[in-house]
Amino acid sequence: MKQVQPDRQRRALMLSATALTMSAFGMAWTTSAKANELEIGHPAPVLVLHTLDGRKISTADLLGKVVIVTFWASYCEPCRDELPLLSAYAQQHARSGLEVLGFCIDPSENLEEVRNVAKSLYFPVGLLGTPYAGGYGRIWRMPVSFVIDRAGKLVDNGWKDENPVWTSERLHRIMDPLLR
Repeated sequence: MKQVQPDRQRRALMLSATALTMSAFGMAWTTSAKANELEIGHPAPVLVLHTLDGRKISTADLLGKVVIVTFWASYCEPCRDELPLLSAYAQQHARSGLEVLGFCIDPSENLEEVRNVAKSLYFPVGLLGTPYAGGYGRIWRMPVSFVIDRAGKLVDNGWKDENPVWTSERLHRIMDPLLR
């Protein structure tokens, strides 16, 4: 059996590591590029929420409703502060056609904590299971939300918001006109 020389092994390992790094960078760039392609007034990317109680809710099935897609984590303090406000707003405006979908990015090991948070919310919650959210890109900042109008078009891009945390003022400014 012929032995590979140490220099050749080192070079092969370096080439493999470089290829893996470039591949990972390419995947991150692609996901980031998708998020950068989000445009107000254009169709919103479709997301499917797999709820904690086993339902599947697709944004594509919510045409005719105004949808807030929100990404949060149980360990994120601004998220925990925002969720009760968003929940109360969702409850108050459900009859006006508002749907809120909560995508938690916690790992599955935190399921009990997520369930504890979710039981106080008036909107469905599911574990995303990965930091990648399709056409919305990699979720790297939280909380972050996106708003989809009744026609399925993106009307608020959370990546472009300087201060993306929902406040009462921000909810009324962005959401009230859509719910009239």
